This record gives sequence, C-alpha cells and structure tokens, in this order.
Amino acid sequence: MPSELMYQIALTRVPMIGDVTIRKLLDYFPTASAIFQARHHELEKIEQVGSVKASAIKHFNDFEPIEKEMEFISANDIQVIFYRDESYPGRMRNCMDAPSLLYFKGNASLNASRMVSIVGTRQPSPYGIRVCEQLVKELCDNGVTVISGLAYGIDILAHNTAVAAKAPTIGVLAHGLDRIYPAAHSQVAESMQQCGGLLTEYPVNTLPDKQNFPKRNRIVAGLADATVVIESGIKGGSLITAALANGYNRDVYCIPGRVGEWYSAGCHALIRENKATLITCAADILSAMGWDQQAARPIANRQVPLFPELSPEEQAIMRLFEQRKRLHLEEIYILSRLSGSQVAVAVFNLEMQSLVKCLPGQVYEPVI
Repeated sequence: MPSELMYQIALTRVPMIGDVTIRKLLDYFPTASAIFQARHHELEKIEQVGSVKASAIKHFNDFEPIEKEMEFISANDIQVIFYRDESYPGRMRNCMDAPSLLYFKGNASLNASRMVSIVGTRQPSPYGIRVCEQLVKELCDNGVTVISGLAYGIDILAHNTAVAAKAPTIGVLAHGLDRIYPAAHSQVAESMQQCGGLLTEYPVNTLPDKQNFPKRNRIVAGLADATVVIESGIKGGSLITAALANGYNRDVYCIPGRVGEWYSAGCHALIRENKATLITCAADILSAMGWDQQAARPIANRQVPLFPELSPEEQAIMRLFEQRKRLHLEEIYILSRLSGSQVAVAVFNLEMQSLVKCLPGQVYEPVI
C-alpha cells in the first residue's frame, strides 16, 4: 500500500494534472491519498477536473519510479514539503500557480520573517558587482534571508556574499537535487546547505532544460517579500521574475545604472513604467519594508495578538497576517472568504483599534 508521501509525489505526476488543479482538488479532499481513493464521479464534478482528468487520476499506477525517488530522498536527507504541510512556504500559499510539492535540502527556514530575492544579469559590470556585494552584506546583517537562482553573474554573487557572511541563502533550482547546474557552482551550493539550502519543485533525474528556468522564477518571486533587480538587459529572466513578483503583489526594487548601457536598460524600464521602486542601498529596502524598526523573527513563530473582544470576522482577518506581512484588500476578500460588507466593516474596526494600518494601494499590514 503506497504511503501518503508516495501519493503526494504521484499527484504531481498524473498526466494533465497541474498545480492549479491539484489545489482545487485539495479544496475538496483532505489528503493526496483521499484524492486517489475517491470515486470517478466525485472527481469529475470538481471544477477544472472533469471526466478526462478524473480518469487520469483513477488510472495512474506508475509508482515504481516514485519508490526510487523516495530511496534517493531518504539517502540524501532531502525534505519533501507538500502544499498542506505546516513547513510549506507561507508566502507561496497565496500564489495561485505555486508548486504543490517542493524538495528542499538544507537548514534554512522557508518561512523566515525577512526574505529578499536578488536577481540580475549573468554578466554584471564592476559597478553591479560592487553594489550587489554591498547590498547583500547589509541585508544579511539585518537578518534577511537571500534568495536567488544559483546562475552565473548576480545570482552566484549574491549567494557567495551571503555564505561569506554566514547568513542563510536559498538557491532555487531548475532541475532535480541529484545535480548542480552550472557544475562550477557545486562548491558554493555545498556551502549554502550549512545555514541555507537548495530548493526545487523538480524530482530526481530532471535535467536543467531551458523551459524549466522561467517556471523556476515563480518560486524565486513567490518565496520572498520583495525582489531586487541589480542590472538587467531589456529582456531576460530577471524581468520575468520582476513581472511575477508584481503579479503576486510583492515589492520590486531596482538599482539604477548608467544611461545608455545595455545592463541598465531593464532596471530603468521597470522604474520608468512604475513597476519597481528605485533604491540605492539596503537601508532603502529596510525602510520601505518597515524592517528598520522591527526585530527579525521567523514568520512561523510570529503570533498576531488576537483579543477576545474582536468579532469572529476581525479575528479571521488578523489570522491572515500570521503568514503574510502585507495583504491587498482583494486578497483579504479572497482568503477570508467573508462577504464584501463583512470585510469592509471588520477592516474599518481593526483600523480604529490600531491593529492594522492602511498603506498606499489598499494594502494592509498589522501594527505589531
């Protein structure tokens, strides 16, 4: 009889079943095993499933490669994190296309209180190198976990700087954990696992194929509170990551560069189009995020104070901030599942009690 973990892995391998469909299924069934054990008619009536996908689930029986995967996981001390697990990155729960399953090797918390993604060109200028090193060092000094993609250029520079500072840094991979790409970064990747880690949605034997990298970028964007772009051309992975971060209602920051240089064009375009905020140092980020006056602590351990006199609607909204530092009003509607009038009244009352405050753009954060 397959274990629950085997069913979780299997769910990600059923043909035609993607992450959005899996999350829809998990709205109806408590576990992955319950999905496989459900009757065909129970599955097909679910939105976004239908008869064809229901049949794909019911006919799936390719468990042999999953058994080999589990042997590799056990032998290499890899954590498998399912969407329903408490250790699943809380920030990513609000991303509709977030992976249902993650593979992680390392010691860092995926729910640290301060997480920033650093992305940029693979061919940074001396100016970009200098700025990146200084920025990452200052962020690490202020308790920030640095996230990037282990690629050449800005990515590996950010990781190296964090490792040198003995600070947590997480590399998001576009392949399985049985390899490191590029191979030249293997030693850095090994060092990162001491206080940081390597994260991927891809199982063992997945090659670093071209199409995996843009998909990988949604984790880089969704895992963090904010994304910083340090030098980028007018096209490329960095701008994809910035666009994804914007789509997730995350802050995006850019370092300005010299006018006319190709490696400055992407950052200048983001700033010009109001898709990113111009920054010149880590202090700008700390101030904008409200971290300059707060002590860093894990999100998983942060408890938003709830008072007995709060209404059930008000308490439901306050609980949303246990996983997210900031929420757009539209996100509060969706996540709380309250009516529009209930949310409006509850948010107003919370503001009057100085428990939440409104930021520009109908974004709210708790006053703690």
